[in-house]
Amino acid sequence: MMKNFFTMVFLGTVLISCKCQKTDSVSKLDGNWELNYISGPRIAFDGLYPNKKPTINFNVKENQVSGNNGCNSYTGKLSVTGNKIDFTQPMAVTKMMCLDGQGEQVFMSTLQKITSYDVTDDGKTLNFISGDIAMMRFTKK
Repeated sequence: MMKNFFTMVFLGTVLISCKCQKTDSVSKLDGNWELNYISGPRIAFDGLYPNKKPTINFNVKENQVSGNNGCNSYTGKLSVTGNKIDFTQPMAVTKMMCLDGQGEQVFMSTLQKITSYDVTDDGKTLNFISGDIAMMRFTKK
């Protein structure tokens, strides 16, 4: 009887601690981030975003993601499980005319390829990963 009690207490502790870790990792996303690296294009980062760097804002409590892609604003539903993240759901995007070339398109299409994330540097850096390749890097604002 005592052995079963300790087993239940141990399992309960493990389940609770696992749940806390998941919530904690998702909460690291919360807030505003500014893009400082994007892979793929042959155009220099400053050439893609000469006037305004893209941003992303996570509101974990409301399950929302929003931001600016260098020209237009976007918003959508946040889909996160552990360190897996999915941006393939349609987002609402404003339709202002952008004279900055292809930066907006590069940002939005790269976002769709992201499969996971990692928060490093004591919560100051957010890395977006596709498979095992780092595709985007943001700095906490």
